[in-house]
Amino acid sequence: MVSCDLLIENAMLATMDESERSALPYGEIADGAAAISGDRIEWIGAMSELSSGLREGAANILDAKGRWVTPGLIDCHTHLVFAGNRAREFEMRLQGTSYEEIARGGGGIASTVTATRTATDEELFSGASKRLGTLGSFGVTTVEVKSGYGLDVETELRMLRVARGLGVEHPMTVRTTFLGAHALAPEYAGDRSGYIDLVCETMIPKLIDEGLADGIDAFCEGIAFTPEECERVFAVGTQHGLPIRVHADQLSDSGGAALAARVGAVSADHLEYASEDGIQAMANSGTSAVLLPGAFYFLGEEQVPPVDALRLHGVPIAIATDLNPGSSPINSPLTAMNMACVLFGLSPEEALCGMTRSAAKVLGMSGDRGVLRAGSCADLVVWDIDHPSELSYWIGGNPCDAVVQAGTLRSY
Repeated sequence: MVSCDLLIENAMLATMDESERSALPYGEIADGAAAISGDRIEWIGAMSELSSGLREGAANILDAKGRWVTPGLIDCHTHLVFAGNRAREFEMRLQGTSYEEIARGGGGIASTVTATRTATDEELFSGASKRLGTLGSFGVTTVEVKSGYGLDVETELRMLRVARGLGVEHPMTVRTTFLGAHALAPEYAGDRSGYIDLVCETMIPKLIDEGLADGIDAFCEGIAFTPEECERVFAVGTQHGLPIRVHADQLSDSGGAALAARVGAVSADHLEYASEDGIQAMANSGTSAVLLPGAFYFLGEEQVPPVDALRLHGVPIAIATDLNPGSSPINSPLTAMNMACVLFGLSPEEALCGMTRSAAKVLGMSGDRGVLRAGSCADLVVWDIDHPSELSYWIGGNPCDAVVQAGTLRSY
């Protein structure tokens, strides 16, 4: 008899699988079912096509009762590991001080660096674990976690170790990204080249030796690093086989999008000030866009990313929370999706795609995560909603009813 470990039946399926059902919004299968064996989707389709043998042989059956099922959400850009908060700086910005002024005065990233350096590993893990648990309760099954609040060898490595530990202790997939070139370390205030040397010659070899990073990132911006400085970092990362991410054109057109294309980055993130030429270059290089509406909202920015240009040139658009203490203290992927729609003009379907299929592409998981199809990883979410557009519509609620992580029913 054909069997499976878990059968989800009587579901409205939003497969997000454009290869199979591109003509239907959300890749919809009405009155559908998904059979799961181990950590894989064995079969998916309409209930009318479900074999009696597969149903009779199911070890467990979850009756969705007409609720919607989507792929597990993927938060592909977070700064989850840090200590302290920057609520006081939030007050300062409300009083008229700009993000750049705060950063140049020793606040911003520098203040989080100080708190993170002095925190113990246990304190870093505890705070990050709580934040990760909250993301998981909203249906996130895969998350990317960056370093970048250490800016010295010891703390950068500690952050990455903590991030790796999160993936062991939590029933979620965690991908780590080295962001040593996030800001100039205070000890190197007069020696920018010396700090880049430290990143390239010491930090990267050490994290490679320990297997701590799945990718590499750098902040290309006037308050951070030039394209040339970032390119030095990326050259070393590429030598070690690390996929490249770029914080690009968030506060100015600093050439970040063009840099991302030039170095073959998997993504350019932020992009508020990216030029048409930069977007065209990204399209030519196969570089995805990661939009971060939480930072745009929280910093009170006015220049929106060039969404129309991204669409015109066929650049995949991912959405992420950018969860961090300074510019995007957002712990809800659904809030990020709502902001992407309201502030950037994405449709609810584009927003959900940005948190599933497009986000999977950024993390090198295309076809395996972010879609519901036979053979893909069995990461699914059951939602108490009448239509997938509600995931971007409601603000503050959490309609997540159940999560299946790698074939296992997960609870929070």
